[in-house]
Amino acid sequence: MTRHAYVPLDTVWPGRAVPLGATWDGQGVNFALFSKHAEKVELCVFDDKGRHERQRIVLRERTNDVWHCYLPQARPGMAYGYRVHGRYKPEEGHRFNPHKLLLDPYTNDIVGELRWSDALYSYAVGSKRQDLSFDRRDSAAFMPKSRVLEPAFTWGDDHRPDVPWQDMVIYELHVRGFTMQHPQVPEHLRGTYAALGTQAVIDYLQRLGVTTLELLPVHAFLNDRHLADQGLQNYWGYNTLGYFAPEPRYSASGKVKEFKTMVKSLHSAGIEVILDVVYNHTCEGNHLGPTLSMRGVDNASYYILNSGQRRYYDDFTGCGNTVNLEDPRALQLVMDSLRYWVDEMHVDGFRFDLASALAREAGKVENLGTFFAAIGQDPVLGGVKLIAEPWDLGHGGYQVGNFPAGWAEWNDRYRDGARGWWKGDAGIVGELANRLAGSQDIYGWSGKRPHASINFVTAHDGFTLADLVAYSDKHNEANGEDNRDGSSNNLSWNCGVEGPTDDPKVNALRERQKRNFLATLLLSQGVPMLLAGDERGNSQGGNNNVYCQDNEISWIDWSPDAKAHAKAEALHDFVAQLIALRRQHPSFRRRSFFRGQLAHESAAKDVQWLRPDGVEMTAPDWEGEHVRCLGMLFSGTGLIDLGPRGEPQRDDDFLLLLNAYHEALPFSLPPRAHTHWIRLVDTAHDDGIEVPAPPGPYPLQGRSLALFRRGVPQAMP
Repeated sequence: MTRHAYVPLDTVWPGRAVPLGATWDGQGVNFALFSKHAEKVELCVFDDKGRHERQRIVLRERTNDVWHCYLPQARPGMAYGYRVHGRYKPEEGHRFNPHKLLLDPYTNDIVGELRWSDALYSYAVGSKRQDLSFDRRDSAAFMPKSRVLEPAFTWGDDHRPDVPWQDMVIYELHVRGFTMQHPQVPEHLRGTYAALGTQAVIDYLQRLGVTTLELLPVHAFLNDRHLADQGLQNYWGYNTLGYFAPEPRYSASGKVKEFKTMVKSLHSAGIEVILDVVYNHTCEGNHLGPTLSMRGVDNASYYILNSGQRRYYDDFTGCGNTVNLEDPRALQLVMDSLRYWVDEMHVDGFRFDLASALAREAGKVENLGTFFAAIGQDPVLGGVKLIAEPWDLGHGGYQVGNFPAGWAEWNDRYRDGARGWWKGDAGIVGELANRLAGSQDIYGWSGKRPHASINFVTAHDGFTLADLVAYSDKHNEANGEDNRDGSSNNLSWNCGVEGPTDDPKVNALRERQKRNFLATLLLSQGVPMLLAGDERGNSQGGNNNVYCQDNEISWIDWSPDAKAHAKAEALHDFVAQLIALRRQHPSFRRRSFFRGQLAHESAAKDVQWLRPDGVEMTAPDWEGEHVRCLGMLFSGTGLIDLGPRGEPQRDDDFLLLLNAYHEALPFSLPPRAHTHWIRLVDTAHDDGIEVPAPPGPYPLQGRSLALFRRGVPQAMP
């Protein structure tokens, strides 16, 4: 094989300070790196595979704290990194070390993988002085490299589905785990962006009826050293290395355009793509972490340092550091990243991990602070879906209900209320009613609507639905932490036996409980979010913290076993029927909160809460510790929402019955002249058959949910 001699890049022009990053303009590449406190910056050029350093170019131009140059001989595919010189004074907040090759914080393509070595640390690992010592080993051989990207892509007539909030059904999935065992996806594509764009996957999603994929982190991320040492892999990806580059492991082709093709394919099917993003911290960890990118570029600008001891970080995330969005350049990085994923990658929105950390100013959560003001006025970001995980690990971080207008929130009170109810906990009937009705008590005070509540029973972090009804305790031994990791407060119930069992009664109850949770979720006001695989009964063996399990424990089981497949398909069809019902009837997708009163003179109350005897609930009923059965009657003539063209909306009346008691209860269905009730759903039966309700009180089975429809009264002949 002939090796071509490297031809040095001998022409260096001043270039420009904007945009940041490496920008190919069709004739050459502009390089721009922000560092306020640096004293010298070198651009290191590598071979195309990033293995051998070929040349160093000093960036002599500095404009507004941006170091820059233009290389007319550079081309897309060129691998590069930076070495940044300056003071190494951790006690002052500065950690410059030119022996450490740094990834461009703005890189939108990465080549190579990180290989753990002590050379990746700016200090001498094992030294008694810890990070106050200085390490002179070159880290380049162990680092991935930035790569100049050719951004051209033919989007054609791609357009965002722009699903109205109230019509959304979110499906949270892991790019890799969703298809690693999918039998209809070609083996060489499994676990990749390309797999999500295959017809088999798209057909499945359309048959299920979900509108919006929420992808676990796809920004390039790092496998933690302690996991690598144990032979484990960071699976979830909440450990960001690059905010502009898609995670390379999820690419079958190794090309960025594969992600774009996936988005285009999903959009063509009418499916939105939302990204779970981690702007609150990076993979560089605490003061003893490695120097890979932002720490070595300008530690004092990019991270929140402890005001009294600048050697240390203020950690509101539990991951060692917190990105400093009070600094204009750090804020710019996050805003530029968000705009990049909207403009260049065509995503439809974002779910912000530990979003309260992004609101902190001077250590306190300020929900209308700099970050949210910046997003609120941005013409690009103002038109996409914004979802907050409304808490962090710092003091005052729990902020459910307090995020600004335009933001929806993961509502953990919905999760806990639904779990507690079907577990049989006492005294929570009022809590359940509030969650069913869209959580007006949480969101109504600020003028928000029901869609501000992202309702969920399960998510990636915790038990799957199958495990929620099969395990009362977590079983995380495979994580190597003696089962200490993961939450012990799961509000789960194993239905009498811990883990798998052959007892038919226990298994039947578990299947019913799954249907109870799914029906509750999909018939509540607000935006439902399903965890991928729950509709198939996917289990993680009782592990409620699979962050480090990139294997069969966490991958969705598409088992070919006939019995397992039939059970999975039956549950899938049940969910699909509920989603279709939700889509067909505006009563389940209200844009306004219930008012508990007449919508107009000829209408009934928009909602009534009923006891099993058919009488409306009273104040003492709501306070009853032992109330475990509730009826919710909502009127189709009580809708105050208008259609897309301003037309009044009418629907059938619906009656939702929920019995968390272990025994059957007779429930009196409200009478109305010239109409009758049709049973649409009864989780005690999985036949999916619509039948007229029998005369007299309805025999509502123990631990079951039933839904009835009553048509609009017909005029008398």
